[in-house]
Amino acid sequence: MIGSSNGLAISITGLGAHVPERVVTNDELSTMMDTSDEWIVERTGIRERRIAAPEEALSDLVLPAAREALEDAGVKGSEIDLVIVATVTPDMAFPATAAIIADQLGAKDAAAYDLSAGCTGFMYAVAQAYGMLAGGLAQRALVVGGDVLSKILDWSDRGTAVLFGDGAGAVVLERVDSGGFLGFELGADGSGGAQLYLPAGGSRTPATEESVAGRLHFVQMNGREVFKFATRVLVSSAEAVLAECGRTIDQVDVYVPHQANVRIIDYASKKLGIPEDKVVIDVDRYGNTSSGSIPLALVDAKREGRLQAGRLVLMTGMGAGLTWGSGLIEWTDGGRE
Repeated sequence: MIGSSNGLAISITGLGAHVPERVVTNDELSTMMDTSDEWIVERTGIRERRIAAPEEALSDLVLPAAREALEDAGVKGSEIDLVIVATVTPDMAFPATAAIIADQLGAKDAAAYDLSAGCTGFMYAVAQAYGMLAGGLAQRALVVGGDVLSKILDWSDRGTAVLFGDGAGAVVLERVDSGGFLGFELGADGSGGAQLYLPAGGSRTPATEESVAGRLHFVQMNGREVFKFATRVLVSSAEAVLAECGRTIDQVDVYVPHQANVRIIDYASKKLGIPEDKVVIDVDRYGNTSSGSIPLALVDAKREGRLQAGRLVLMTGMGAGLTWGSGLIEWTDGGRE
């Protein structure tokens, strides 16, 4: 699925992020499993990650991020009429975490729902919010990407446990005078679903004593196949959205890829021809935060002064499904319609 802007200027007007207090280093992980700081850094670039406390659920991370994004946009919760939370680790199966935070933010009449597209969830959610605003169904949207993957990891499996962290990022979308999103490209290949999945907990394999004993409530991943998929689609999706929008790689000012693995990011950047100084990387500090990855990186880029009005920002994610998605935005600074 691919499309360019229909002429309406819709942009990100507010950004926010939140991560748990607890920092887990590679050295700490080496006391829990057969690994080392050197082994993890060499293969992933990750040095530490944030891990939620036992009593923390997704909404506990999402709410501070959402409030920060609203404050950054100068918008009240009551002015939001659409809330989308992209996640694979909601507080519970239902009600939606989006509905829970909409209530806490005072967005009493907002449409609110969760969206599941793995690590690509944030890009899917932003594209949906854009479509809602462009179609006139909503005026102002809050989009959150976040996960607490630590709750569904086997902490004895170095193939997954060393990769992930917890965190959330949020954005406010509104109509603006000019600039904003130029286009999106989204896709999925369900034939690769078994390469990255959570076997139990749904209607196919409900929670039972047997499923718990069989460790089916933990993330299962074929790392080699996911790596091959990621390096391919980060490049093809980025190239596709740029072509759709009539832009070229050399026009990109800031590249924000999904923060899965430094090796994947380096490969994609070099294949695309994007210089290192244009690439946002924070996976070394947060690990792979799934749907929280891209919005967390956007917040870091803003704090570093890299998101200036008029700059062309390319975002690309990929994840379970297997899914992928890219968005291209001409960054704006105020100028609401």
